[in-house]
Order: sequence, then C-alpha cells, then structure tokens
Amino acid sequence: MNFLIAGGTGLIGNALIQSLTQKGHTIYCLTRSTNRENSGQIFYINWEHANNNSASAIPDPIDAVINLAGESLNSGRWTASRKQRIVESRISATDRLLSIIKQLPDKPKVWLNASAIGVYGTSLTNNFTEASHLGNDFLADTVKQWEAHAQQAEHLGIRTVYCRFGLVLSKDGGAFPTLLLPYKLFIGGNLGSGNQWASWIHIEDVVGGMQFIIGDDTISGPVNFTAPAPVKMQVLGKTISRHLHRPHWLLVPSPLLKLVLGEMSILVAEGQHVLPTVLTSQGYPFAFETIESAISSFD
Repeated sequence: MNFLIAGGTGLIGNALIQSLTQKGHTIYCLTRSTNRENSGQIFYINWEHANNNSASAIPDPIDAVINLAGESLNSGRWTASRKQRIVESRISATDRLLSIIKQLPDKPKVWLNASAIGVYGTSLTNNFTEASHLGNDFLADTVKQWEAHAQQAEHLGIRTVYCRFGLVLSKDGGAFPTLLLPYKLFIGGNLGSGNQWASWIHIEDVVGGMQFIIGDDTISGPVNFTAPAPVKMQVLGKTISRHLHRPHWLLVPSPLLKLVLGEMSILVAEGQHVLPTVLTSQGYPFAFETIESAISSFD
C-alpha cells in the first residue's frame, strides 16, 4: 500500500512509519524541508511542492492518508498566542492536506486523522465512549474544530476516522519519559490528588490499532485509542515506582500545578475514564491491556 503521512516525524509518526516500512509499504511523508533525502521506501515531499502540483509530487495512487500534524500540547505554557498556534497548526495542516488530496486523480480509500480524548472534557465519575457528549474547555473545542475540518474528507467519498488518542506510553518520547523522571530522581509521587483518571495506551497498540482500522472498511468516525483498563494516576505512579524500585511519596497539589503550568495543568491534574468501545467491539487484539504489562515492556 501507498501511504501519505503528514506529521510523520513525531512520536506516533515515527513508530507507524517504522512498522509500515517493515511490512513493505511505501511512505510519502510531507515535510517543510526542501532537501531531505529519500530513504528506501520513504519518500519526502515538500508541502509547497505538493500543494502546487500534487499529481507530479505524488506519482503513485495513495491508498491511505494519515494526518498527525499539529503543534505539541505540552512544550510550554498555554499563553493566548500559544493556544492560537495549537489550534491553527492543526486546522492549517488539515486544510492543506485536503487541498492536496482534492488534486489527486485517484482519491485514497481511507483518511485517519489524529484527535484526542480531551474532546470529552474531564470527569472523575463519568465513563466516556465514542458516543458520549463532548466537552467545552479549550482542549475539547480544539479537537472539535480539528475533526470538523477533517470531516471534509468524507465529502470527497473517503472513509474518515478520527483517532482520539489517550495518554500514549512509549520509551521514545511523549509524556512517559517525563513521568519517569521524578521517580528516577527519588521524588516520585502523586500529581494532583492522584484520583484523576489516566486513559493510557501503549505505542504498539496505537500503531497496531491504526493498521487494524485501515484494514477494516466498516470502521469510520471517532475511535478512542485507549487501553481497555484505564487507571487512576496514583495507580500509574505506583506501577512506575514498583518497576523502577523507587519510592512513591511526594505530593504535588493541584493548586501548585496550576501555579506552575497554568491552564496546561489540565493535562496532568485532571483526566477522564475513556473506553475503546469501537476497537474492542470490532475485535482488535490489544497487545497491552493492563498498565503493568505496558510498563514492564519498557525494560
């Protein structure tokens, strides 16, 4: 198969491309660089070149489009200007990708668009599935706008899936190395009350789940990318503590997190219990169903 990927240099993109190329697939990766060299089955295409002439920039028919592009949520305080960049980077990349696809004589069969479980808002008591009502905070509004723009792919006759990612666990990046660091320094403990939910997923199940969806043409719309067994943050912390043989003792209260991180503290101080109803009902075989098995895999 031929894949067109935007945002392929991030955590999920790197893992996905590695898996796809190992299976013999061809990758066309959109990049801002004008001189990045191709590597084996990976072909780098400049965004501007693709926008101006998709047919010549992308010589082969594309089977699947994967949009992972957007500014990181956790690389700095959410100032007004940064929040604007978070939203606009996602919408702009999606619209540009749509423009490229519209120019192609043969449309792809499926479009997978990154999304996030933040769309549901936060709660200590509610269980969220793909059918749940959506939230109304900054993260929820960002995701709703992002999905609305990606929905235009449906109007092109493309099966469209919104991959609502939870907390992705990987030793190669994302939030997990940051969560490990306090324990390595012997200052691990609860962030906030510890009672907030962490709806996590192992990077291997992110990659596996995306390929499962590509192969199942009955799946469309929102899909929660979380493991079947969410845990409280204190359980996640204590599991890391046992794994590293380090203490779990320090309490960082929510007001202090809010003072240090500002509005961005919602990423760690609040959470939601999200279930992967679509993936489980369609029979996706999770490689890591428990937090213990996921953490142990990083030895």
